[in-house]
Amino acid sequence: MRLILLALIISLSLQQSLSSSTQFAIDGKVLELDESNFDAAISTFDYVFVDFYAPWCGHCKRLSPELDKAAPILAGLKEPVVIAKVNADKFSGLANKYEIDGFPTLKIFMHGVPTDYRGPRKADLLVQYLRKFVGPDVAVLNSDSAISDFVEAAGTDFPIYVGFGLDESVISNLAIKYKKKAWFSVAKDFSEDIMMLYDFDKVPALASLHPSYSEQSIFYGPFEDQFLEDFVKQNLLPLVVPIDYETLKLLKDDERKIVLTIVEDVEDEKSKVLIKTLRAAASANRDLVFGYVGVKQWEDFAETFEIYKETKLPKMVVWDGNEDYSTVIGSESVDEHDQGSQITRFVEGYREGSVIQKQVSGPSFMGFIRSLLGVRTLYIFVFVVAVIAFFIIITKEEPLTVGTRDHADRASSSSTSQGESKEAHRSGEKED
Repeated sequence: MRLILLALIISLSLQQSLSSSTQFAIDGKVLELDESNFDAAISTFDYVFVDFYAPWCGHCKRLSPELDKAAPILAGLKEPVVIAKVNADKFSGLANKYEIDGFPTLKIFMHGVPTDYRGPRKADLLVQYLRKFVGPDVAVLNSDSAISDFVEAAGTDFPIYVGFGLDESVISNLAIKYKKKAWFSVAKDFSEDIMMLYDFDKVPALASLHPSYSEQSIFYGPFEDQFLEDFVKQNLLPLVVPIDYETLKLLKDDERKIVLTIVEDVEDEKSKVLIKTLRAAASANRDLVFGYVGVKQWEDFAETFEIYKETKLPKMVVWDGNEDYSTVIGSESVDEHDQGSQITRFVEGYREGSVIQKQVSGPSFMGFIRSLLGVRTLYIFVFVVAVIAFFIIITKEEPLTVGTRDHADRASSSSTSQGESKEAHRSGEKED
């Protein structure tokens, strides 16, 4: 009897396993997932690229055909990548679980673990990016052409690290730790032309490249864990960081203080000259992050640092990445003459403690930094509050009173305002 029961248990287990593996097939099509099959999908495949979308979202509609084009190519890779999508507006449980607060939100699930995707969205670039993303932790390059091909294939969305004359074991742990944020490789064989191109004159050396910013740095050691990781961490960002929603997400993981320069317009020629000068200061002060933002590009964010119409720009502050910042006494702004010396005095004044401590202004500032409360979440919260208030009103027992015109007017006004509130919510829901 026990043998029969054991056989039945094994049989059922095998059936469940086969059912799980045959529920999904790598057929080059985009999978439609929901709360009933999502967990099974990300446990069945090693790499799943998930598009959390809303049917009314314009950006989502434009992305959909690109995913359809990329899906069969990615499915045919040596390490297949399955593309799937979830109607996060309908399946709110999944949206809440993975903190979806805007559409589309793209994530890569590697062995079931989600990672935010910040790469390109056109089909050909998406394929190129994901092919590299699912590659080895450390690519081994054995020729000049292999180095060039690797750098080209990595693209411009993340920094690239190339270890010249290094064994892959030296950087393998860091490559695993920071795979979500950078590309890693070691070059075993290369010519003097490569040494000139990447500006190093001895080995071993670790080169850090930021193709989109035309920046590179060289590290000659020591190659002990802490020194090596410090170099990698400091070079995950460019020398001078343009502040926007995406870079703020990166900065929240960086413990360094931010020397923030606020200009009128980052596209102005004078601002571009200043940004070049900031790079030199950033290179000499790697324990700080240097960043810049334009009032024209992001006025709401800039205003939290007391930027008014009469404020003289450019203005520099030292920001902790949260709610506190400092101004340096005597270095409140930067004029056009000898900007390098002014920036140096600013940094020296900060290090000497010649500062005024302040807090950012504006009630919604944390939304800029942490993105904890998205637009969609805010609408849901307002809607829930409105519904609760509505039920309290209709279930509350009012005392008997003699009807008057004033009382009727108030009731009519209340009804009208509630209708307007609901209509505003409906239109507000349909924002990306």
